[in-house]
Amino acid sequence: MDSFGVLVLLAILVGVAMIVRRRLLARSGGTFELSLNKRPAAPSGRSARGWTLGIGRYAGERLEWFRVFSLGIRPSYTLERGHVEVTGRREPVGPEAFALYAGNVIVECRSADQTIQLGLSPESLTALLAWLESGPPGRESGKVI
Repeated sequence: MDSFGVLVLLAILVGVAMIVRRRLLARSGGTFELSLNKRPAAPSGRSARGWTLGIGRYAGERLEWFRVFSLGIRPSYTLERGHVEVTGRREPVGPEAFALYAGNVIVECRSADQTIQLGLSPESLTALLAWLESGPPGRESGKVI
């Protein structure tokens, strides 16, 4: 087998591994498209910098985020319910629309001492807001503005 054949075989194996990973993640809870940007929004001239496509999954009191183009099975980022505050919502502007999944909206969230942006579908945003507001009694639930 020549080097081209090895590269093709390797590409096929990586593709199959990514499909298997996605199925494993979905098996332990429904997943949805969720992009993440750890950079705060620019006050003017929105930029596509910092956005990473990903997959979200609710796991009890946590929202777990996984990179799309990764073989890892552990979340790359985790948000704890009760420690997240949604501070704003907006539509993608300019190049942001091309950096996110089609039809996504952007919500700005504060978690502990960090501000992040999440890009998700309107349906997934409804689920996120319901999840934040439905914390167990006696615990501080996520604030939604």
